[in-house]
Amino acid sequence: MEIPPSGDSPRTRFFETCCRYFRDDPPKGDFAVQKKSPKLCGSNYPLSIAFIVVNEFCERFSYYGMRAVLTLYFLSFFHWDENLSTAVYHAFSALCYFTPVIGAIMADSWLGKYKTIIYLSIVYVVGHLIKSVGAIPSLGNQVVHVILSMVGLFLIALGTGGIKPCVSAFGGDQFEEEHTSERSKFFSIFYLSINAGSLISTFVTPVLRGDVKCFGEDCYALAFGVPAALMVLALVVFIAGSGLYRKTPPQGNVLLEVCKCIGFAIKNRLKNRSRQIPKREHWLDWASEKYSKQLIGEVKMVTRVLFLFIPLPMFWALFDQQGSRWTLQATKMNADFGIYVLQPDQMQFLNPLLILVFIPIFDLGLYPLINMCKFNFTPIRKMATGMILAGMAFGLAAVVELKINETDMPQLVPEESLIRVLNLAKNPVQVTIQDRDLFQQPVEAFQNPAEYSKLILNGEQQSLHFTLQHQGLSLAFNYTVKEKSVYSLIVFEAEGSLSSRLITDLEAKPENGLAAVRFINGLSQDVNLSIDSKRFIAVQKNYSASEYSLLERDKYNNGKCITEMGEFTLELGLLDFGASYTIVITNVSGGDVKTWKSEDIKANNVHMAWQLPQYLLISAGEVMFSITGLAFSYSQWAEFVLFTVLLFAVCIIFSVMGYFYVSVDPEDLEEKEEKRETSSRGNMISLVTQKTKL
Repeated sequence: MEIPPSGDSPRTRFFETCCRYFRDDPPKGDFAVQKKSPKLCGSNYPLSIAFIVVNEFCERFSYYGMRAVLTLYFLSFFHWDENLSTAVYHAFSALCYFTPVIGAIMADSWLGKYKTIIYLSIVYVVGHLIKSVGAIPSLGNQVVHVILSMVGLFLIALGTGGIKPCVSAFGGDQFEEEHTSERSKFFSIFYLSINAGSLISTFVTPVLRGDVKCFGEDCYALAFGVPAALMVLALVVFIAGSGLYRKTPPQGNVLLEVCKCIGFAIKNRLKNRSRQIPKREHWLDWASEKYSKQLIGEVKMVTRVLFLFIPLPMFWALFDQQGSRWTLQATKMNADFGIYVLQPDQMQFLNPLLILVFIPIFDLGLYPLINMCKFNFTPIRKMATGMILAGMAFGLAAVVELKINETDMPQLVPEESLIRVLNLAKNPVQVTIQDRDLFQQPVEAFQNPAEYSKLILNGEQQSLHFTLQHQGLSLAFNYTVKEKSVYSLIVFEAEGSLSSRLITDLEAKPENGLAAVRFINGLSQDVNLSIDSKRFIAVQKNYSASEYSLLERDKYNNGKCITEMGEFTLELGLLDFGASYTIVITNVSGGDVKTWKSEDIKANNVHMAWQLPQYLLISAGEVMFSITGLAFSYSQWAEFVLFTVLLFAVCIIFSVMGYFYVSVDPEDLEEKEEKRETSSRGNMISLVTQKTKL
């Protein structure tokens, strides 16, 4: 989430302008003399800021709404694995935070803020439209979808990042210099619009994706199309206020001047390596032959702060995993809150909501209380505390991931498979597998199957001899078993004798919280099943098995079973999050079908509410750190532990660096430079006097 700009300081224009390349702070220097904008209701607030605030709300709705469903789009629409989906998601996020440099250079050196916002917003809109079209399943093959989506994401990154350093600064430009308090309040309203747009969009767009169906599946085209429409609205609103804006011309590129100053200092130092040349107090002082002492002093401030911020990118890189790994974690949890079932990507709305709640609590309650305790809670200490809270959040995420993994299928290795027995006969059956001691007790009729048993093979596949003992009779069968596969041995009675089939089961839980179901037809006639109005399954007679079908988590009690004898009601009950079921049709009587349901893979039994503590900690950490600077997150339970350790390591490094960091007031620095210059001049005069006397 985004944090409001800092307060005004008339002596820090250079530093804050440089920082604009990395955040949303506006320049605080003198504005160009222009016509005064009409005021809002007789106040000192320009009418033009209303258009800017609405524009920002729509743009943030557009960006965060699109990004909220992006990871699941890669996972479900492109069928990429979790690692590739996460990598592309963060490559896009990284690009979004690099392109502000491009936007700032365009605004400062060439077009000015107003035209930069207009032109890059058009690029932004085009990117959204291409991204939405790329999510239409009927439009070309997967290669076309991937190309359109990647082009769209690149244009979106260029647009959102390019306007990022310009919009808030342009809002600050609308105020006269004497209205500094109104400008500060504007930034609070501006920040509120950012988080309001984020909060609403991260809740709404997952609903558009998951609850609305188009083209027979999740409607990603709509989930991307609505943010595209909001970005069009943002552009229209911004242009509508054109006649009211104060538009300052480009004032030159400060970043370029800083780079030139640093480059000249390094070059000049390398040229003057002789020991006869006196050393200078700071390496940047070697730029004094060309650049003013004020500029050099301010560049020193920038380099010192940038050095202090070296650990921060790690924090932000981890923090941003809320939209990827934490969302993927939510897909493996129980999302039923009783009155409402949350989509896994909706959990992200907690972050902007908690930010809006925590900021007044911290500013009006926690920080004043700490000050009353006479504890000097400096910005660096706040940031270090924020990092500790973030590390604790990932520690909790690791614990949650461990509990989630308890319902996962075992990870198979080469020359290893899993097997279980489903006894659909009327009496107990004893199963024996060649040279293996797996099923020591007889399997009762329609007994809920135990956990899968591990089957060790002597190669990639092996033909095994199975023996069934039933009511004093012994029957033998041979089946070929492949490595890294999961099987169910179905035992049943057909035409008065015992028989069996070896069928393949799912090797992992269904993705995205879906339920998987298959049917075994125990009737002596073929059946046609309809689970809902869109799914029809044909299953042949005599214990044939259907393929698995993936369904949304729900109660399915209105299905139909059509046989030669007529149409019957099919009740499946609840098909829960992440579970896999085998449903055996045993007989028909009256108007109903009699079934037996087996849970092959356990449902997700860890509730999504267990993510709330980690969101509370990461949001509190963001408030403490990001208002002064930072954020975090990454991966499965081992990765969660790894990055917990990384966060604490970064925190320790940052704390040590902060201990040795000495804050410098810009005015003190200027006074120091003036005293040094005066002292230098005094020495020069003294030397001349002595030479004259000689």
